[in-house]
Amino acid sequence: MIKIAIFSSGNGSNAENIIKYFSKVDKIKIALILSNNPKAKVLNKAKKHDISTVVFNKSQLIEGVVLEILKMEEINFIVLAGFLLKIPKSIIDNYDHRIINIHPSLLPLYGGKGMYDMNVHQKVFESKDLQTGITIHFVNQSYDEGDIIFQAKCLLSQRITPKGIQKKVHNLEMQFFPRIIESVIDGDY
Repeated sequence: MIKIAIFSSGNGSNAENIIKYFSKVDKIKIALILSNNPKAKVLNKAKKHDISTVVFNKSQLIEGVVLEILKMEEINFIVLAGFLLKIPKSIIDNYDHRIINIHPSLLPLYGGKGMYDMNVHQKVFESKDLQTGITIHFVNQSYDEGDIIFQAKCLLSQRITPKGIQKKVHNLEMQFFPRIIESVIDGDY
């Protein structure tokens, strides 16, 4: 059994989509939801699906408390789904090529510190890009610079708003993220 921990800081729509997808997969289990935000809606979504949750602060992440929890829970794989803190080297070293993230643009465009959610969609809008999409990538020690696993694109009209861009990108996230996680775990990437 492969046990996945999902790190999320916010609403948890991607996390819940992943939870629902893997509820039908025997060999993979979403075992834990971790958040640095005690008010994150993802925590309620986890409880609704009977998944254990852990709330931690930045110093607990950096000082190794979170890594110890992951080891204690026998977590094999980590998924970042709207998680805003940088993953420390100690966790990356222990989960080499077993931590993946989703980013709401076609990296290397619009990646890096502070580039998440509407910040990204606003940049796409301001740049008058005719396409955008999602990038699923391995996590390394630099924001959004890990090896790219998968990208999916969507076309944009010149009249689209940042909110419209967000909706198109979110649809791609819902469609592809769980399937790509399963493919990575199965060794297809």
